[in-house]
Amino acid sequence: MMPAIVVLVKSVPDTWSVKSLEADFTLDRNSVDNVLDEINEFAVEQALRLKEAHAGYEVVALSAGTGEEALRKALAMGADSAVQVVDDALAGSDVLGTAWALTNALNQIPDVALIVAGVASSDGAMGALPGILAEYRNQPALTSCKSVELADGQVKAVRETRDGDFAIEAAMPAIVTVTDKADKPRYPNFKGIMAAKKAEIRVWDLAAIGVSAENVGLERAATRVSTAVPRPTRSQGEMIYGDAQTQAEKIVDFIKNS
Repeated sequence: MMPAIVVLVKSVPDTWSVKSLEADFTLDRNSVDNVLDEINEFAVEQALRLKEAHAGYEVVALSAGTGEEALRKALAMGADSAVQVVDDALAGSDVLGTAWALTNALNQIPDVALIVAGVASSDGAMGALPGILAEYRNQPALTSCKSVELADGQVKAVRETRDGDFAIEAAMPAIVTVTDKADKPRYPNFKGIMAAKKAEIRVWDLAAIGVSAENVGLERAATRVSTAVPRPTRSQGEMIYGDAQTQAEKIVDFIKNS
């Protein structure tokens, strides 16, 4: 069996969907259109490019929770196979519980050489999961990368920061996260879309990956949302007219009264 490049994907509410919360303050994912998170498209693209540049790898898309839409999109783009971890006990898991489920799912995939993920999901925006996976798996993590390449058992990347770009590298197996400055995701072609619709997605519950329900789920989460209020409708800004002095005086008055 070929070594695997596993790309982590997630279904998130479409940007234009009206989002709401369940009674337990978890996100209602059933009444919205779920799509592959945009940053995950960059992760899938990176995984596919690495496979194309280095023969002998297979790309496996992996998702925890309600991620079929994301997995189908990854398959349409060119992933070789897909795995979905689904279990009622996973509902409401925080990043620690999700990372624990994913690392145990990764243990079921033979010869994982590289794990590729987006820098942060659009619905959670934490960006902590890859680092936690690195701790659980005792593997190096190269984060916030805009380019990635493989050479002689090493993964080499360029990390983008406010202070500039830095060349980083680590021995494989390793974990990499990419930003939206990485290679632009490809559009699935018709053949890929049709094949993805028919493709079999392996579905694993917690028992299949050796995870106890007591270690995941809302009741075991380290953090919990206890209340929420709707964000107020954004009002139109006030326009200031007049000459420069008049504008400056009005701005000063506005700041004083704010």
